[in-house]
Amino acid sequence: MQPLRGTTVVSLEQAIAAPYASRHLADLGARVIKVERPGVGDFARGYDARVNGMSSHFVWVNRSKESLSLDIKDPRGIALLRKLLARADVFIQNLAPGAAARAGLGAAELQAANPGLVVCDISGYGAPGPYESMKAYDLMVQSEAGLLSITGSAEDMAKVGISVSDIAAGMYAYSSILAALLERGRTGIGGHVDVSMLEATVEWMGFPLYYAYDGGPPPPRAGAAHATIYPYGPFTACDGKVVMMSIQNEREWRAFCERFLDRPELADDPAYATNADRNANRDALGAVIAARFAELPSEDAAALLAAIPVAHARVNTLAEVWRHPQLAARGRWHDVDTPTGRVPSLALPGLPGAEPRMDPVPGLGEHTRAVLTELGLSAAEVDGLQDEGVV
Repeated sequence: MQPLRGTTVVSLEQAIAAPYASRHLADLGARVIKVERPGVGDFARGYDARVNGMSSHFVWVNRSKESLSLDIKDPRGIALLRKLLARADVFIQNLAPGAAARAGLGAAELQAANPGLVVCDISGYGAPGPYESMKAYDLMVQSEAGLLSITGSAEDMAKVGISVSDIAAGMYAYSSILAALLERGRTGIGGHVDVSMLEATVEWMGFPLYYAYDGGPPPPRAGAAHATIYPYGPFTACDGKVVMMSIQNEREWRAFCERFLDRPELADDPAYATNADRNANRDALGAVIAARFAELPSEDAAALLAAIPVAHARVNTLAEVWRHPQLAARGRWHDVDTPTGRVPSLALPGLPGAEPRMDPVPGLGEHTRAVLTELGLSAAEVDGLQDEGVV
C-alpha cells in the first residue's frame, strides 16, 4: 500500500522535524528528494556514529530518500532548485528563521510558478510574533511550551528523553501535507502548511494546561508515576525488578484491593474511594502497595495483575525493546540498506498488512547526477557544477 506513488516531494531539510515528516511521506510511496549542502550535508549526519559509523538520528529519519547536494546560495544552485520545484508536488523546508523567504522560496512566490505545489514551512515558533527570529532546538521548545515544568521529579525537572517537539512538529507537518494533497485533489490548487514546534508541543500539553486552568496549580512533577492518577506508576518487587501498573477506574480498584493487596476493606475506605481521594493520599496508600510488591517476585506480581486484569508493564531497556516479542510477532522489523551496511528498521505504524517500503538511507549527494540529468543537464554540465562545488 503506497498511496503516494507518483507524488514528488522536495525537502530542504535538516535535523529531525522536516526529515521525520518527509520520511513518513516516503514510507507511503512518495519520491522524496532531500536537498543537502555539498560536502557537508544535513548536520544530523554528524550527531554521532552509533549505527555502523552513521548517525542514529540520520538513519532513523532518512530511509527511502534520494540525496541531492546543492548550494542554494549559488545562483546556479537556486535556479536548479526552482526548476525542480516547478515539477514537484510538495516542498518542505525547516531552514533557519527567514532563510527560505530570503532565498525566494516563500509559498506565494513558488506557487505563482507551480499553482499545485503544497508548501510546508516548519519553524520553531512561527511568524509573525516576537519569537519568530529565535533559534529553536528541541530542548528550547520543550522549555517554552512548559513541558519541562511538569516533567521530572519533585526536586528536579527533566527533558523528555526523545526529541518530542521535533517529532510533534514533524507529525503535524505530515498529516497537514496529506490533508493539503486531499484538498488539491478536489480543487487542483496547492496549499500552504505552516507548522511551529511550539504550537505542536503546546497542543500536546492539553491535559496539564487545562488542569491548571484559570490559575489552578499545575500537576506536580511525579517522576515515573502519573501526576494526578493513583496508583499509576512504578513499584519494586522483591527481586529488585520494577513493575509498572495502573488503576483507571473504581471497578479495577476494588478488584485490585481484593485480589492483589488481599485488603478488600481498602476498597470502601473513604480515604481511597475515588481517584481524587487516592491521589490526595498517595503517600499512605503507596506504602501499602509498595509493601505488597516487596513480598512478590516481579513475575508473580505481573501474573496476579494480569489475572485481575490490571494494566501493567515491564520497564524495558533499549536492548530488550530490540527483542520485544510483540514487535517480533507482528513482523515489524525489516532490513534497510545504508552506505555502511544493512540495519533493522521499524515499519510505518498503521499499515500492518502492507509490504513496507524500505529503500536505502542515502549517502550524501548519492542521487545528484541522476536528479540533475532528469532536469536536462548533460554529464559535462553536472561535472562542471561538481568541480565548482555547486553540487
